[in-house]
Amino acid sequence: MEDSPNQTNEFNVGQRVHAYSDSTRIGTVKYVGNVEGYSDTWVGIDWDYGGGKHDGSINNVRYFHAKSEKSGSFVRPKNLSKGISLLQALEKRYRSNSTKDEVEEMYVLSTSNKKVSIELLGTSEINDKLSRFEELTNASLAYMGVSSPGIPCELSITVPNIKELDLSGNLLSEWKDVGSICEQLPALKALNLSYNLMSPYKSELPLLKSIRVLVLNNTGVDWEQVELLRQSLTTIEELHIMGNNISRILPVSSSMVQGFDSLRLLNLEDNCIAEWSEIMKLSQLRCLEQLYLNKNCLSSLFYPDNGCQYYESEVTSCKPFQNLRCLLLGDNNISDLASVDSLNLFPNLVDIRLSGNPITDATKGGVPRFVLIARLAEIQILNGSEITSRERKDSEIRHVLLKTMFSELKNFYGIEDQKPLIGATGGPQAISSGFLSITLKCVGASMGEKQPMTKKLPATTTVGKLKFLCESFFKLKSMKLKLFLQEEGSPLPLLLDNDASSLMDHGVGNDSVILIDEDS
Repeated sequence: MEDSPNQTNEFNVGQRVHAYSDSTRIGTVKYVGNVEGYSDTWVGIDWDYGGGKHDGSINNVRYFHAKSEKSGSFVRPKNLSKGISLLQALEKRYRSNSTKDEVEEMYVLSTSNKKVSIELLGTSEINDKLSRFEELTNASLAYMGVSSPGIPCELSITVPNIKELDLSGNLLSEWKDVGSICEQLPALKALNLSYNLMSPYKSELPLLKSIRVLVLNNTGVDWEQVELLRQSLTTIEELHIMGNNISRILPVSSSMVQGFDSLRLLNLEDNCIAEWSEIMKLSQLRCLEQLYLNKNCLSSLFYPDNGCQYYESEVTSCKPFQNLRCLLLGDNNISDLASVDSLNLFPNLVDIRLSGNPITDATKGGVPRFVLIARLAEIQILNGSEITSRERKDSEIRHVLLKTMFSELKNFYGIEDQKPLIGATGGPQAISSGFLSITLKCVGASMGEKQPMTKKLPATTTVGKLKFLCESFFKLKSMKLKLFLQEEGSPLPLLLDNDASSLMDHGVGNDSVILIDEDS
């Protein structure tokens, strides 16, 4: 059972604990002993998510160093919990009866403001099935205060068929405990350890041959730890290591990451990787199909051509990223079209995310969606949105027209080619940096005769926002609208069908004409 609040506990420095009354308030023991001016024993805690009172010092006496000015506090032992075993958490989560208070909460108020008890349909059947541990295949024990596997062999006897286990936000910190849990659950395929602050890998883990998906987000695990774990995770297919402040990929025995022969998905989002050369160390993972790099610090990328000496003297056995199909690069610092163009060299890449980079930001000289589509010939999904054959055709035509028009203007005004400024991305930059003069025309049969209006709107105005404005401009409140871009020389107007896209994304320029019709 969980520690009694009246029991005096022994705590050790480095131990993971949670507040007795709140299993989501987790911290690390940094000090155990007396505090000057106060009686009895105190425990100094560095809380994971702040919410403390100081940095480990009080009344000018330092007892420990907290990670921030307000993440440390002193707590009486009776107000802390060392946690419970995994099996105790399962009992608590799936077999404990509802308390009287919980039952009383299941009510609605009648018209006379009286409580009327309710029972959710099927609740008893679901609870009965979940309480039969031998049939349990998925278990969610997030923030339950799990600190240990419990008595050896108990898990394998009690819950032999668990395939997916969520242990995020608990008190686990030792890899030997993780190894013990996996050994006792031979059917386990997916394990989530996110928000458990894991200690550096010390002892040898057993062979975790059944684990296919491992989630280690916000656990403090770096790439050196990943390399050591690789020896145990021989069949891993998905590895998630978000939010671990990883800045370098450090292979153990060569310049390239080896092994991980079954790894299909690697999630490195929300880390600190700034150099694409670090990512290239992953390029020989033969089965890698999805690589998530959103929210890093990448400013450019490249793909080595035949003349590139990137690999130095090492002989590689396959093309870089030969099976990569999905590459997520959102919310980085990519600002050059050369990086965009290099994506065409990846042999099987079809899904790319670039949103949140300067190259797609109109306020920073970015280019619209149609330019990206035109430059990325083989991409089928851009920023999570499928590129239809119609959109690709229109984008490529519009891009050619834009380049032709830009070239003609250069020749007309005698402008010589210049080296672009830092962050510059070519012709569309000037268009994206201000307001557009747009003529709006109502063409719907039921709209009546309405005079066209010319308005100045930001290039970043979305299609959805423009529809809303058109309703106001032309008093079309009861109608559902659809908008078309009428382009000179084009036989048919282009439907603006993505409400989330900006005018710039659709190639709407200065003095463009937008047709407003009723959506049937």
